[in-house]
Amino acid sequence: MTNMGEVPSHHLSEQGSLSWKRCAGCGGKIADRFLLYAMDSYWHSRCLKCSCCQAQLGEIGTSCYTKSGMILCRNDYIRLFGNSGACSACGQSIPASELVMRTQGNVYHLKCFTCSTCRNRLVPGDRFHYINGSLFCEHDRPTALINGHLSSLQTNPLLPDQKVC
Repeated sequence: MTNMGEVPSHHLSEQGSLSWKRCAGCGGKIADRFLLYAMDSYWHSRCLKCSCCQAQLGEIGTSCYTKSGMILCRNDYIRLFGNSGACSACGQSIPASELVMRTQGNVYHLKCFTCSTCRNRLVPGDRFHYINGSLFCEHDRPTALINGHLSSLQTNPLLPDQKVC
């Protein structure tokens, strides 16, 4: 299994009466008529749940996501790891236990959350501006922004987010 990304769609299967499967979630026999198959394992419908919100994944969609041992619904995966599961600056994978910075739906490694002009790292509490996909420290914000021609999409200080549920 890859470290990041969408797991192939789980699907609901009808189980034949002669073949018993063990649930990857609880370890018990699956005697239910229907079962889920995801991540190369079988699951009771009630056992395949999002590690964050506990939603039963068979009821909310046809796909689930996995990273660092977590099973996630689409919303929680995007909330924790962004659309791609990678840092918006360097494109590298972000481990599930790592602190991150977020803005406008993008997720960054702490070391990658830097000003586009001076390359200084923006740290928790710093004011910054996010303009057309680029980060700027307060000092290096574009001149047009100072003159009021551009509106800052994000000017409040952000604290790092730890990617835990």
